[in-house]
Order: sequence, then C-alpha cells, then structure tokens
Amino acid sequence: MKATIWHNPRCSKSRAALAILEGTPGVEVEVVEYLKTPPSRAEIETVLAKAGVRPSEAVRKGEAVVKEIGLDVTNDKAVLDAMAQRPILIERAIVITEKGAVIARPPERVSEVL
Repeated sequence: MKATIWHNPRCSKSRAALAILEGTPGVEVEVVEYLKTPPSRAEIETVLAKAGVRPSEAVRKGEAVVKEIGLDVTNDKAVLDAMAQRPILIERAIVITEKGAVIARPPERVSEVL
C-alpha cells in the first residue's frame, strides 16, 4: 500500500504519524513537506473532501497569520484560498491512501486509512 503524508518535520504530531507509517509493514511512504512544496488549492480541496472534513475544520486557527490577515475561519472558500497561499494554515499531518485521507491528530488516526 502507498501512503502519502503532508508532513512538517518541526511538528511532533507529524513526526509521530510518519513514524507509525514507516513502522507499518507493507506501507510505501511518500513524504511531502508541504511547506516546501505546497499543494494547490484544488489539491487541498480534493484531499479534505476525501477526508470528509470542511476547510474550516482543517485550518490551524491558532497560527498568527489568521489574525494578521483577518481570516474568517468559518468561511470555507476564504480558508481554502488562505491555505493555498499560506500552507502553514493546513492542519498537520494529513495522510492519504487509497482507502481515504485523515488528519492524523492524534497520530494514531493514521490506522483509519491503512
């Protein structure tokens, strides 16, 4: 099975999710450091839909940039636009497999798509 993780190596939860993936036999892991290679707005929208979550449920509301830009975190269109422009706003880690996608918070949620 192939698993893709949108990963931030500075995040302990993201590192824990990656460790679970790497420790699971038969899983080929693709690591995408989404801050270095940001997904497009369309990719973000597709992955969140696959995960069954609205953009307003996947935004990092505590990031300083939310206040700086005056982001209405309840407006899904505005949140998607902001995530595409500022990927730091994307909740981490996100794991995508053929079975679906999940925001791995807590990291053990990875098992839901394996």
